[in-house]
Order: sequence, then C-alpha cells, then structure tokens
Amino acid sequence: MSTSKTRSEADAAPAADVNADDVNADQVARYLARHPDFFEAHGHLLLAMAAPGRWTEGVVDIQKVMLDRRIEEITELRNCAIEVIETSRNNMTVQTRTHAAVLALLAANSFEHLLRVVQEDVPLLLDIDVAVLAFEAGDRPLAELVTLETRYLKTGAVDEVIGAEKDVRLVRDIRDDGTLFGGAAGLVRSAALARLRPDRVLPPGLLALGSRSGTFHPGQGTELVHFLARVVEACVGRWHGKTG
Repeated sequence: MSTSKTRSEADAAPAADVNADDVNADQVARYLARHPDFFEAHGHLLLAMAAPGRWTEGVVDIQKVMLDRRIEEITELRNCAIEVIETSRNNMTVQTRTHAAVLALLAANSFEHLLRVVQEDVPLLLDIDVAVLAFEAGDRPLAELVTLETRYLKTGAVDEVIGAEKDVRLVRDIRDDGTLFGGAAGLVRSAALARLRPDRVLPPGLLALGSRSGTFHPGQGTELVHFLARVVEACVGRWHGKTG
C-alpha cells in the first residue's frame, strides 16, 4: 500500500503542521484556485483583507476608500451589537437575582427572620458582600429595632448620605467609618444606598448594599435597587403593625 498522500489529503492537513514561514504567495494562490469556495466557509477573513486598487500610484480609488469605510462601519456595528447583547444578558441576571431576593424577604415570618434574610441571604442572592438595615435613632428609638443586625444613625443622616431629594444613591468608592457597614466597612468598596421611607411607626432608614468590587457605580440603573428597598420597607412595616 502506498504511503504517499493524495492532493486532497494534503489540502486537508491541519494548519498546525505547516510552518507559516515556508508558505509563499504562489502556494496560497494555487490553493485558493483549487478551492474557489474557500471564502464561503471563511467569510470573516475577508474583513481583515485589503482590497486592491484599480489604478496605479498617484490615483485615488474613491470606490476602495468608500468600501474600506463601510467595512469599518460594519465592524463597529458588530462590536456595538455584541456589547448590547452582553449588557442585556447581565441585566437579566441582575433582575433574576433581585427577584430571588424579594421572594426570600417575603417568606420571612418574623422581624428577626427578616433581619437574617437581609444579613445572610440577600448578599448571597445578589452576589455582593454585605447588606445592612439602618435606622435613624431619634430621641426614643423603637425597642423592636434594637438588634445586633441593625445600624443606628443620627437624625437627618439618611438625607445626608443619600440626598434630600433622592431615594437611591450609587457610590463607586465609598469611605465608611463603620457608621453604615459596621465591621465590614473596611471590606466594602462600592455601595448602593436606598431610602426606607418613614411612616407613623417607623423612623427614616436605609438599605445599604456593599461590595468589595466595583459592582455599583453612578450611571447604572437604580430601578431594581429601588424596588428591593420598597419590598424591604413593606416587610419591615408588616412586622411593626403597619396596616396601610
């Protein structure tokens, strides 16, 4: 049996077996001549190739210039489409995580259980490092809110931290002395701070979400954080006799 390779077998040899320095233009031309359908299967290679001009030096081929410009525009559009797809995928992931956190909060059957969900479950479900409830103490803080899992703030602190006219604030590089995140203050790099609105029973408060990475930063959408805070607000109110 002959051990020599046929032409088709040689053409099918893996590219790794060929030294690029040993391939010349004539060999490439002969290969393409034998495989006229090559670019049908490898069309992406055409985007990286320079189209030949139709005239000699000294004459500008406007058609080629316009073609090159269109190729650049197509490449930019493709990159933008990829970015939009990735952003949409990330948004869906965040939305799914937020919904899971909301379900865990709604399943709490007491205030103590709710605090454990905030402290232990919410960080895991949102893929962050710490979640904290904080309330303005006032002159006589509610005894029910005095727990190891809650933080206490001075009167007016929520407006100072978040802003008087805002419900959510995203901070890329937070500097916390322990007022918000307690012992985890040195760990937290970025944070989402959401207002918990007061009612006839509860004082002003906030939900603080912290991450050791740049998870939160200005410019992000705040709708899901706002939604989560409203759910926390309702759950806290439910366990303090809120009826409406």
